[in-house]
Amino acid sequence: MANDQIIKAVKGTGVTVRGNDIDTDRIIPARFLKCVVFEGLGEFAFADDRAQLAKKGEVHPFDKPEFAGSSILFANKNFGCGSSREHAPQSLSRWGIKSIVAESYSEIFFGNNVSMGIPCVIANEENIEKLMAANEADPKAECVVDVDKLTASVGEVSVPVTLADGPREQFLQGSWDVTAELLANTDAIEETAAQLPYFGHWK
Repeated sequence: MANDQIIKAVKGTGVTVRGNDIDTDRIIPARFLKCVVFEGLGEFAFADDRAQLAKKGEVHPFDKPEFAGSSILFANKNFGCGSSREHAPQSLSRWGIKSIVAESYSEIFFGNNVSMGIPCVIANEENIEKLMAANEADPKAECVVDVDKLTASVGEVSVPVTLADGPREQFLQGSWDVTAELLANTDAIEETAAQLPYFGHWK
């Protein structure tokens, strides 16, 4: 696989979205699922949460200027639970998120992110709080999610994280893009298909 598919680490600034059980309907409300393509979904990430806070005179992290351009998202427990809509990780990706650090994830949400090349690593509750506090104290501090070394950091604050061996190897080897893997092996697929009777070779 091409070197540009290999993801050893993600660097940038971070944004903290606090709260457990933030589901995919909150990440991208259902009315935005009518889109034919994912382009433009980024501006609608957390649309209802942002609007509700605005009505109360408060500001969602995705609307705060100091977090604009962030590429690493810090979250709490069971992030991305609820329906399996791919629109949720797509909206986060198109907002600018390239990696997520949380206490836990919905399995399907996690898998959707892996297939998009977005490492979702896990840190325990104590360490997530350290990262969030550091990020909120200095939104422009460099954040790093190191898939190779299994660490996440905000400025000088660094904590260990976990990532299952399978997806970790996919990122390190550049094999996370299943579609690209299939296209790269078209000849082998066609050769195998030609030998299968249920593709038109019944005797």
